[in-house]
Amino acid sequence: MAPHFKLEKAAGGRVAGVDEVGRGPLAGPVVAAAVVFPKGVPKALASLLDDSKKLTALRRDAAFAALRAAKGVEIGVGAASVAEIEDINILRASHLAMQRAMRRLPQRPDSVLVDGNMAPVFGCPAQCVVGGDATSLSIAAASIIAKVIRDRLMARLAARYPHYGWERNAGYGTPLHCQGMASVGITPHHRRAFAPVRALLQETLLLDVPTLPAETAAPWTKIQGKAAPSRHNALAL
Repeated sequence: MAPHFKLEKAAGGRVAGVDEVGRGPLAGPVVAAAVVFPKGVPKALASLLDDSKKLTALRRDAAFAALRAAKGVEIGVGAASVAEIEDINILRASHLAMQRAMRRLPQRPDSVLVDGNMAPVFGCPAQCVVGGDATSLSIAAASIIAKVIRDRLMARLAARYPHYGWERNAGYGTPLHCQGMASVGITPHHRRAFAPVRALLQETLLLDVPTLPAETAAPWTKIQGKAAPSRHNALAL
């Protein structure tokens, strides 16, 4: 079923749809958008909107351009950086990006529809809608805005860091991305708290530890009368 405007009408007043993109990738920021249709959604525009994950890149770009060009449509965009993701965790960073997107709207809405089952504090009533980007036109619009902006950002970063395929995978952990991390290493835009990146960092640190001379290593070559484990395991003790 295509997304509709029923939830917005039921809420009444100026309703913002909010969604984020980029919780799962191994690299790049998380981006959120807030969209308000104060006078409803024209049929021609509504026909372009759906969950951004269901649309091809070409259809997302067309919907993005139509939203930006539509008169009266209010759009706010916010993001949380990799440093913030590592500092406060990805869930809180996602909520921070949503709050920032809301603050970028020209006026505070009367209420908010948020994709998912958790919402941050917005300063107005909020309703969580699981699968909201496929249900609400406002949330669908927000998902498109956030995804197109984040995808374009990752494509620009790919020009500077060409070994990871970010222009195609947007920072998600595809085989090409993981191969790039293993062969070239990680960048400042990688999320070090995420398990695949953290594991690679730990492996690199172990491999970088110099082998000690035999006489220096002697005191720890035996543990409880048994041969010591490998250097990697010993460091983990």
